[in-house]
Order: sequence, then structure tokens, then C-alpha cells
Amino acid sequence: MADIFDVVADPTRRQLLSRLLQLAPRPGVAGEISVGQLVTELGISQPTVSKHLKTLREHGLVTVREEGQHRYYRLYPAPLIEVEEFVGRFAELAGYSAADREPDPLAAVHAAWAGTEVGSRIGRVAANTAFGARSAIQGAQERLGEALPWAKRG
Repeated sequence: MADIFDVVADPTRRQLLSRLLQLAPRPGVAGEISVGQLVTELGISQPTVSKHLKTLREHGLVTVREEGQHRYYRLYPAPLIEVEEFVGRFAELAGYSAADREPDPLAAVHAAWAGTEVGSRIGRVAANTAFGARSAIQGAQERLGEALPWAKRG
């Protein structure tokens, strides 16, 4: 299963999240939008929008409300705190403190999702880092299982 970094690494999903973020009438309250409206506003095909919204829903980044044949999506940003904490460590290393950040702790992350080259790079680096970590852990577990056959999980 992909982790949050893999999910936000995709430019189309960042574009969908950014649009959902724009619907928030005030901090802490998110508006909702139909799949059809997203297709029209973003110029992305309906199957593509639906596929990416499914991924976002499976990872807890959006919620859906069904009304007849229509689906209305709403941003649920809580899982993005993991991304903000990860990126925030790099900002602190570069000399930025929490006081230098905008009042909304997720604002820097949201700004990077605007489909910019920087946002794409951050997403790719985060996804590659997460993939490397998962691969290293899996490799270590396999080597441990070979070295200690009795310790294998069954």
C-alpha cells in the first residue's frame, strides 16, 4: 500500500487536493465539490479524476458524500500532517523556524501542491525516500529470515 508521500507525489492528485483546499470557506471548514465540477474546472477526464479521487479517499485525504448518482468530495487534511512534519524538518535545517512559517502549519505544503516544479520535485524526493526506506527494511527482513530461518514470520 502506498504511503502518504507516494499519494501526494502525483501532480494530478496535488491538483485535486489544491482545488479542494480552495473550497474551504474558513480555516477548519472544508467545502465540497462534485466529480463533474472537478472534471470541468480542471480539464481532466472523468475516469482520471475518479481514479485519483479513489486513491485520495483510500488514504483518508478526502471524504465523499453520495447524493443520487452524484459524488461530492471534501478535503480531509489531517493525514497531511505527516508530510508537513517531514518537510518542516528540512525547513528548520535551512534556518527557518516554526515562527517564520505562515499561521496555517500546512500552508507551505499546500503551496507546493500548486503543480509547480518545486512541488513536483518535493513530491518525487519524498516518494523516492519513502520507497528507499521501505525497500531497505524489506531487504533487511529478508536477510534476517535467511540468516535465522527460525525467526521467519509465518
